[in-house]
Formats: sequence, structure tokens, C-alpha cells
Amino acid sequence: MKIKEIFEGWRNNILPPEKLKEQIAVVSAERLVICEGCEHHSKNHSTVRPDAHCVSCGCTLSAKTKCLSCSCPIMKWEAVLTDKEELEYKAYENTNKAQ
Repeated sequence: MKIKEIFEGWRNNILPPEKLKEQIAVVSAERLVICEGCEHHSKNHSTVRPDAHCVSCGCTLSAKTKCLSCSCPIMKWEAVLTDKEELEYKAYENTNKAQ
């Protein structure tokens, strides 16, 4: 996973952008259902980590599923924002911060 994707997932988990809040919630809920049924979910493995995470990629699911430009590394679900859309959103976000 790229650093920008890690940041996006945690940002969307802690303080989601208002414009994307509803989309993040819907996408995350759909992805979490898929992850719950996956053989790589931490609940199916002996682990010392207390969080729900993927044992394949190591990501915390509460953040990973909220990263709209991320996809599952074992292809259980795809990104919903392309790199171009992510750049457009970041430009929009930066413009609104200046106002």
C-alpha cells in the first residue's frame, strides 16, 4: 500500500471530507461485508493485534475500506476513485480551504 493511500484511509476514517462522507460510508459498509467473509480476515487467524485487519496485506479494515482510491490487494473489491478523480478532489479540497 502506498503512503498516500494509508493517509487517505485514516483521514476518511477519522475526519471524512464532507463532500464524500456519504459515499465513504456506503463503500466502506459494502467492503466490510466482503472482508467479514474473507479467509484473510484476522478473526479467522491467531493474531496478537486487537483490531480487525487483513492478514494478507496487514491493513486495519476500518481505514482500508474507507480509502476510495484503494483496492483490495487480493482483488476482493476495486477502487471507486481513479487517480485522476482523487487529484480533482484534492484540488477542490485545497480551493475550499483557502476560502
